[in-house]
Order: sequence, then C-alpha cells, then structure tokens
Amino acid sequence: MKRFIAAQLLTDEAWQTALKEGFHLQHIDDTPERYLRAVILRAMEEELAEVGQIVANPEKPTFENTVVALSRAGGLLGRASGVMYNLESAETNDALTELVEEMAPLLADHSNRILLWPELFARVKEVYDNPPAGLTEEDERLLQKTYEGFERSGATLDEAGKEQFREISRKLAQAQAKFSNHLLKETHSFVLHIENESDLDGLPAMHREAAAHEAAQRGLKGWVFTLQAPSFVPFMMYASNRALREQLYRAYHSRCLHDNEFNNEAVVKDIINLRQQKARLLGYPHFAQYALRRRMAETPEAVYSLLSQLIESYKPRAVEEVAEVEALARQMEGEDFRLMPWDFSYYSRLLKKQRFDYDPDMLRPYFELGRVKQGVFGLATKLYGITFEPDTSIPTYHPEVETYRVADADGNFLAVLYADFFPRKTKQGGAWMTNYRDEHCDLPTAQPATPANSLRPVVSINTNFTRPTDNTPSLLTLGEVETFLHEFGHALHGIFAMTHYEALSGTSVLWDFVELPSQFMENFAVEPAFLHTFARHYQTDEPLPESYIERIRQSRTFQAAYACMRQVSFGLLDMACYTLTSDFDEPLKPFEDRATEAVQLLPTIPDSSMLVQFGHIMSGGYAAGYYSYKWAEVLDADAFSLFAENGIFDRATAQSFRDNILSKGDTCSPMKLYTAFRHRQPTIDALLRRDGIAPK
Repeated sequence: MKRFIAAQLLTDEAWQTALKEGFHLQHIDDTPERYLRAVILRAMEEELAEVGQIVANPEKPTFENTVVALSRAGGLLGRASGVMYNLESAETNDALTELVEEMAPLLADHSNRILLWPELFARVKEVYDNPPAGLTEEDERLLQKTYEGFERSGATLDEAGKEQFREISRKLAQAQAKFSNHLLKETHSFVLHIENESDLDGLPAMHREAAAHEAAQRGLKGWVFTLQAPSFVPFMMYASNRALREQLYRAYHSRCLHDNEFNNEAVVKDIINLRQQKARLLGYPHFAQYALRRRMAETPEAVYSLLSQLIESYKPRAVEEVAEVEALARQMEGEDFRLMPWDFSYYSRLLKKQRFDYDPDMLRPYFELGRVKQGVFGLATKLYGITFEPDTSIPTYHPEVETYRVADADGNFLAVLYADFFPRKTKQGGAWMTNYRDEHCDLPTAQPATPANSLRPVVSINTNFTRPTDNTPSLLTLGEVETFLHEFGHALHGIFAMTHYEALSGTSVLWDFVELPSQFMENFAVEPAFLHTFARHYQTDEPLPESYIERIRQSRTFQAAYACMRQVSFGLLDMACYTLTSDFDEPLKPFEDRATEAVQLLPTIPDSSMLVQFGHIMSGGYAAGYYSYKWAEVLDADAFSLFAENGIFDRATAQSFRDNILSKGDTCSPMKLYTAFRHRQPTIDALLRRDGIAPK
C-alpha cells in the first residue's frame, strides 16, 4: 500500500522515469493514512501558492498566464486526493474512512477558496470577456469550462452569498462521505448463514461451493450468502426456498434504513436539500436545472421527453413480460400465488429456460476469467491494434490487483492499466473505472498531442466478479462479461486520450456522453465472432457450442422492456429528487412510490428504500443525471449499428471511433464528435430494433 501511494504521488517527470527504470521508491516511515493526510495538507498549501502567483502576476491577464496556468496548478493535490478517494472505494479501512471524513470538508473549503477568490475570477473573466484571436477549439473549450466552473461555484455572488456557498459545500462533502461509509458498512454487516443443506435446493454446485468457501473464511460451518452481487444475485435467481429469498431481498433493500448508526434517511434529505440550496443560491429554480447546464440534454424538459418516449415505447411490452412470469409462477404454485419482487428473478430464469432452453449458469464454464481477459484485451487488439503486457513491477494497493502496460499498434507506450476483479470486505460493491493520473500534453494546442509528447494515463477498472474457490476458477456469467466490457470501454476512453489539458482529458466529458464508450462495448458480448475468440470450456477446452450462441442471441430481447422500465424508474426518482423547488422533508418511501408510479410493475415493499442506498445520485456524480444511461444507450445502439453494417472488427470504423470520440475527451461538443463519427445525429431507431420493440 505504501509503495502504491508513493508511486501515484510522483511528479509527472518522475513517473515517466519510474516507468522506464523501475519504481525505486523511498520507504514511507508512517502509516499510509497519516502519510496521505500530510501530503494532502501540504498539496493544498502548494496549490494556493501556485494560484497566488497567478493572481499576483503584474502582466495583463491572458489565456496562457491565467487560464492555462490555472489548469496546471494543483497537480499534487489532484493526485493525492484522487488516491484517497479511489482507495476508499477499492481498499478501505477505519483509518482511511476517518481520513476521508476529515479531509472532505477541508478539500471543499480549499476548492471554494480558489473558486471564490475575487482577484482570480476577475482575471479569468477578463480573458473570457475578451478572448484572444487564434484560440483553437480545444482552447475555447477550456476557457468556457474554466469560466463556467467559477460561475457555477458562486464567484458572481456577493460576500454573504459566497460564505453561504462555502458552508453548503462543506456540509455537502461531509454528508456524501457519510452516505458512502454507511452504505459500505451496512452492506457488509449482513450475512445469511445456512446450516441445513435442504435450504440450498435449486442452487447449482458452484454457488454452493462459493457459499461454503465464504463460510469457511468466516470460521463458520455450512454456507454463507452476503449482499454482494456474486452472492446475492445467484441466490435470488436459483434458490427455491421462497422464505429465504424474501429474507435476503428484504435485507438488501432495507440497507441503511434500520435504527442504527448507519441509517441514511436524514443523510439523504441533507444531500438533496444542500444541493437544492446551492442551486437556488446561484439563481436556478432547482438542482436539475443547474446540473443540466453541463449536460447534452441541457434541460429537465429534454430528460423527461426521453423518459416519456421510453415509457410509451416499452411499457406495454414490459407489462406483458411481467404477466408472463406471473403466469408461469401460478402454473407451478397455484392460481392464488402473488408474484413478489423476491420471486421475479427466480421465475424469470425458469421462463427463460423454458422458452429458449437457456440458463445463465450454463455459460459459466466457457467464461473463465483468464479466458475472458484474453478475449476482451484481444478485442481491443483486433479493433485498434493495441496490446496489454503484464508488469508486476508497478506497485499495487492489494496483492490481487493486476497491472498492465498498454502499447499502441506502433509499439508506443499508451497507459498503465490496473485491474481489480474480486469482492472484498474492504471494497465497495458494483463496478467502476477511475483514473489515478490523466493524460495531458504541455505543448501549445497548435501542436498535436501524441503518445510520445504527452503524459500517459494511469487507469483502473474495478469489479466484483465471482471469486475462484479451492476447486474452481473464477467463472463468469454473461452479465459479468458485459460488465467487464462496460468498464473496459471507460478504460479505453482514458487510455486513448490525446488532449492538451487535463481538465478536458479522457472521461472528463459531459455526464450524459460518458457512458457511450462503455455501453458501446457491451454490444460485442453477444456477437458470435467475438465469442469464438475466447469462449472455451475451462475443463475440456471445447468451444462454446453454436447452439448456445444461438440461444444467447434469441434470448437477447428477453425482458428488455422490463429492464428498460427499471432504468427509467431510477431516472424518474432521480429527477423527482432534484426538481424539487422547496426543502425535502417527508418520508422517503411514499415519495419514491409517487415518483416511480408510472413504471411500477411489481408490488412495492413498505420497509424498503432506494434512496438510502442510491449511491449514484447521492454520493456519486449522477445527481440529476441518472437518465444518462438511457441517453447513452440510444447513442451506443446507433453507433454499433455502423459496426454491424461494416463488420464488427472493421479497423477503419474502429479507427474513426477512436479518432472522433475516444481520443477527443471534452475538446469540443459531444454532438459534434458523434456526428463526425456517424455523419448524422443519432436516432432511437437502432435501440428499438435491438430491444425487439421495433422490427429489424
């Protein structure tokens, strides 16, 4: 851990040297957390000194001496705080949690001190109001983003308003950190301990083995199931014991709702109200209006228009899909059976097997993680010519983390990739991609950034895949393969970045554009030509049978409408929270039920709440932005349709996607980037065809 932290905090030049000559790091004579704390505190002082020099510059404000200089200030602080927050997600402990809760308000105050510095804003505004001739489009984008960053952070407020803004930011940072900590602790506090083997009826052997392994790790006899996805999802899908399914379901959906120190009800209200206060202070009617100013959608009306269009197109079919599942359940259990949320995955799987002779676990033996890595990395080689070379000399934060050097087709170094695949008690759930170091180039924008003249990025993908056991390697579901491809798509967005300014690099794009590269990659998961490159039985080496591939493709649209309505429900709940024009102070469950009533397909559970565990819109970056998954789905289906026309491995199409989207970051408007690739604006038609809502 100490070597990993020290490596990430190297200067850009030292990092480049370390990559070439090895990480010969000094010993850190302190705990990682105390060391990181000292570095962050020092880095804040350094950034203030750097910004002070910009303010004190006696020369007339220019794009170079003000805007560019500001974009390059605070490099050490960005790296140090990034390490802290990334480790909080991937490898936390009590000391790190305490550090985050201590640093979050200090970092918020520090950011506000810079963004509310009157003399600094005056210099930025002068450049913005009088832009010099000869700026490139990338320069103009940085200028616009810099000015808006000040404006959206309260720089135009009077002194009383600025102080209020500081206080809101400080409280919001604390509340978000508390929310994440509560959710992590509550998720890991629950176990379903089973000692009677008959209670495992329906569960395949590999899931029993994994549960036995989990029990042994905890010093228990029998089997243990947790609320982590590789344990929770199979139990809900396969366990025939309805009472235990209900118990596990209720435990999952009541996280952070209990009368204990991890209750998030008050925290949720604080987060929503603080964001609304911030927006109203800046002159917006609500937070959604404020947030969407920096999104492709631009307005709440555009978001609701998309969600309404999806409801109109998908809901009739979704209602039929739920009725089909309930009909099968009643056929098996009796006509008085009422389908409940903890039943849906179980009977849905049975219906899918009945209709397509398809069971998710039948694919696992062909998706051994090592093979899947070969397939996913090999896909990038086929499309773009890049290669991935393991490099164990690069320090990591945990022994399970893998490290790769990524090289371009011509052999030039492109990036370092970290891959952290398995769940741990110290790791949050879900899957995500992040950067420890963003690509950037210090040359004038008139000179193109290249792998040779830019600092290359350090990218990390993090998942919670099914763990190997003593007898079985890690065998993935098709859904986990899609998750790998999704996060890998984000990683390629970072790896291929070729921009001059760190603030515009890689995934630093408008929030409803960032999911395009990731969701685009998921399309390959059901393509036979891709599956043929790696999917072989882990014991016999037999390729994935063609009959299985055909069943995958036939079943691809199975319950696509239900899945769409589930995503739309999250989008509606998100928008309901952030279009409030007065303080939120009512019970969460009735509010949630009203917000999602239009797409509610199953009975709701009274003692449950989505908001208390909805990290995306509470502690993540998706507040007033969850719709972006569906927005990007329209884009990804439309984009992949061009690959379907030209050949899924077509290098010319892939190069265009790389050149026009993956490498550009936020250097110009997303719609301009998309139309440069697709030669037209996107339509919803390809998505409707892919999901079986419209004929192909």
